[in-house]
Amino acid sequence: MLGDAIEYESDNFYVSTDTNVLETKTHNGITCVWSGIMNFNSPQIDFTWKFDWDELKSQGVDEITGHITVSSTNNRFHATKIDVKITEDNQEITKEVRGELRYCDCDTVRYEYSLIPHHDPVLEMPDYDKMFAPSDQNDTILVVDGKKLHVNKTFLSYHSEYFRALFSSNYKEGQMDEIPIGDVSFEDFALLLSTFYPNPEFPTDRTVEALLEMGRRFMVSSVINIIEYHLMNNSRINSEKMLWMADEYVMPRLLEKCIRGLNTVERAKKLDQSPEYKKLSDSVKAKVLDRLIKLF
Repeated sequence: MLGDAIEYESDNFYVSTDTNVLETKTHNGITCVWSGIMNFNSPQIDFTWKFDWDELKSQGVDEITGHITVSSTNNRFHATKIDVKITEDNQEITKEVRGELRYCDCDTVRYEYSLIPHHDPVLEMPDYDKMFAPSDQNDTILVVDGKKLHVNKTFLSYHSEYFRALFSSNYKEGQMDEIPIGDVSFEDFALLLSTFYPNPEFPTDRTVEALLEMGRRFMVSSVINIIEYHLMNNSRINSEKMLWMADEYVMPRLLEKCIRGLNTVERAKKLDQSPEYKKLSDSVKAKVLDRLIKLF
């Protein structure tokens, strides 16, 4: 669901080889820190906008899209429009602007933005009490956080190697009437089971990380596959985080898509400066490097 556009126009600010932060402004739930420095050797001006929109997140906004336009009051470069998609708090947007700057060591600049908040639709939470209530189709009870989930051994074993082993005769739990599952919250565990049992619930950007962790722990490969499809086709999560998830949870198709998406210098710099880059495996970092070498 789209909200009304949030629009803002800055004052004029002086930018030179010595400047950094030009303005910090909070407007309608968005705080923007605007920085700029002139690179006389290139010549170009390097601009950065860092957006803090935690207030909007608390109101149910999960993404902001729109554009920024930066211009020179001295007409030393053409007004430049930057399309933006903001999915993370304190996300940075960078742009290198060139123009008639070769013999200049300063300029006066301004910017404006028009940004549209995207609200997550309010989804009805599954009724877990009803979903895992006693029935003649269930033949065992799992106990999580002190709550009982009535489930079917055969059905869970089909979807999960973890439960296949747990319910086997080789484990004492397989012979118990009530089986405790420790070190997991009831909400996360029920969320995992609800993706395939009994009426599947589709993942969302808000649930994918918990589901990936649960899917790995309880060895439910179908959940990983469903999330990979969601991330490739429906997600608004930024590409840096997607690349890390593809690496961490072994989603090869998503990994290939993310690597192919590194097709500009700006995207490569954004990945390098992201916290996710440091968490990538050496093998994926090598693939990123190989992609950049072939591209540039």
